[in-house]
Amino acid sequence: MTDPHTRVRAAASARHLEIEIVERPAARSLREAATLLGIAASDIVKTLVVKRADDTYLFALVPGGRAISWPKLRKVVGVNRLRLPEPELALAATGYERGTIVPIGSTTDWPVYADESIRGRRVAMGAGEHGYSLFVDADELLRAYDATVADISEPE
Repeated sequence: MTDPHTRVRAAASARHLEIEIVERPAARSLREAATLLGIAASDIVKTLVVKRADDTYLFALVPGGRAISWPKLRKVVGVNRLRLPEPELALAATGYERGTIVPIGSTTDWPVYADESIRGRRVAMGAGEHGYSLFVDADELLRAYDATVADISEPE
């Protein structure tokens, strides 16, 4: 398997998506990562891989300081059951370890569901590898992945 940054850059290029990958010291939390990057926690978008009952997956994009609202996400997706998979299943589904997951360059292009609050912002995300962050225009990312944008989160 190619290295994560090569996959991320190739996938971004194929979708005409401008990204910037920056190295940063290891962070023990999202808030610490935001401080290291000099941005607000809400400008970091967590990419959560979510497992459906039929063993398929989706990506949920949720800004820092917010969490998935399971009832809202289930309603938007149109299913009764969703859950976070075990770390090894998340890795198998995306090719990325937890904490580095990003839809860009995932080994499978799972559908993307994004919280509406990320619109209109430049955001940081996982970059496929620990110790790195990826910056991207959220609106361009949503367009490139034909994301379903809705209210899918709640305050943490």
